[in-house]
Amino acid sequence: MTSRISRTLLIGAAIVALTGCNKAGDSSEKSGASDNVAAAASSSQAGSPDAVESAESAAPSSIAHAASIMTMDASGNATVLRKGTNGWTCIPDSPATPGPDPMCVDTNAMKWADAWIHHKPPPQGAVGVMYMLEGGTDASNTDPYATKPTAENDWVKTGPHVMVVGSKEVLAGYPSGAKPDTSAPYVMWAGTPYAHLMVPIGKGS
Repeated sequence: MTSRISRTLLIGAAIVALTGCNKAGDSSEKSGASDNVAAAASSSQAGSPDAVESAESAAPSSIAHAASIMTMDASGNATVLRKGTNGWTCIPDSPATPGPDPMCVDTNAMKWADAWIHHKPPPQGAVGVMYMLEGGTDASNTDPYATKPTAENDWVKTGPHVMVVGSKEVLAGYPSGAKPDTSAPYVMWAGTPYAHLMVPIGKGS
């Protein structure tokens, strides 16, 4: 996967997966995220008029209206519905998850997601931001490659929030664990190279 197109597909799939896009009823036990992301990223909204609206709802309008809009199908194929001008990429909700979870990410967050999908160390000195103003769900708060909830890790549901990735320093002093208090800032995937800060916020423009 060395072409720019293939790289874009993987990055886009990784971003969708970070919203918790592993089906709760999936019996697969594959450990590699790249084996699970494509099917989970399938969106019935792909190419529909509602896709742009859903994607833009993930971030403040000042960011979302100038961002690129991208959807993914079940095979991991990306469709760019709109080319942006501000370096941000927004992806609409995936119906494979328990709740709405569109996402908008900046350039550094794209690099971080690319490292995650390839099981590589995230780039140093590249702090990224991800907006999820509609909230989101994840199969596990402790395992970056969990494919489904377990007895110990129920679906983690967080309301509107911002994710800060690529900085170990920003995590200091914040709680972590399998079942966090999602009404306050907490660390997701603590103790792994992909640990990041989840910051609940009020939804606004």
